[in-house]
Amino acid sequence: MSETPRATSALESSLDSTTVGGGADSVSPSTAVVAGRPPRARASWRERLEITLLSGPAIVVFVAFVILPVFAAVYYGFYRWKGYGPPTDFIGLHNYKVILGDPEFHRAVLHTFEIAGLSLLIQGPIAILLALLLNREMRGRSIIRILVFVPWVVSEVIAGTGLSLMLPVNGAINALLTNMHVFGHVQVQWLGPHLALWTLMAILTWKYLGFAVILLMAGLQNIPEELYEAASIDGASYWQMQRNITLPLLGPTIRIWAFLSIIGALQLFDLPWIVWGEFNLDRDGVSTMATYMAHYGPRTGLYGYGNAVAVVLFVISLIVALFYQRFVLRRDISGSVTDGGKR
Repeated sequence: MSETPRATSALESSLDSTTVGGGADSVSPSTAVVAGRPPRARASWRERLEITLLSGPAIVVFVAFVILPVFAAVYYGFYRWKGYGPPTDFIGLHNYKVILGDPEFHRAVLHTFEIAGLSLLIQGPIAILLALLLNREMRGRSIIRILVFVPWVVSEVIAGTGLSLMLPVNGAINALLTNMHVFGHVQVQWLGPHLALWTLMAILTWKYLGFAVILLMAGLQNIPEELYEAASIDGASYWQMQRNITLPLLGPTIRIWAFLSIIGALQLFDLPWIVWGEFNLDRDGVSTMATYMAHYGPRTGLYGYGNAVAVVLFVISLIVALFYQRFVLRRDISGSVTDGGKR
């Protein structure tokens, strides 16, 4: 009995030496952290390596075909350059002074913003109505979808070439209308200066309406059906539900589509260039900043001037995009960018 306390104290001493750091087999948390890299650090390096390998090719392509051309355009815009050999005739801001003082460029800018504004006013309401129509169960819905979506899939070159053959005075459109006795024997000048802008808007609406409908239909799928059921129980009509439920909840999708439509209109080139031809654009009132750049850049051999026009187009598009994001998309993107370190 007298040796029991000694045995107990000896056992406690041995346990203390084993667990705290005296024994050879002791493992403490601090020793584990020092001996090897923490698991979180290993996972972090692995994640960074995966992100680098997966996103690296895309970043290289983006830098090579987007970032570098932008800086190259800025560089060449300060020279009088013919497109071959290193640029040597430095003229500073002369190209930009000519651009900003050219009345034809002013008209191209005006036409571009007219096209952007009319695209929103015409395509927006039609796309909303078609999206609401195609979102319901009805006969012939598949046929309507095909008629709306197929033009968007068709290449701009194919569509423009076909329309350039159909819309002239002696084209297929006037021949069809004459045979149907719509305008008698009057040959409508669809591509003339009086109707050119509205003809272009009809072409753009026919071509890009499908894209707007796809976005809006995707937005409609995110609206809970319970809201319509509750409104129906309260006695709301179909159009009251669309005005008070659908349109407010579809607002973010509409604003995103409007942003994409504006940027596309600012860069519009192929359809006016193909349908009207290089030398009729300004006369008929459908020239754009992009067609002006192509006409007075590569087509005339003034590559330095064309690069300067491209820089001006880029700056205008950037200003419009930042303005739209700041004042229109502010509510939609607030909170979308968060600090990853905060919890």
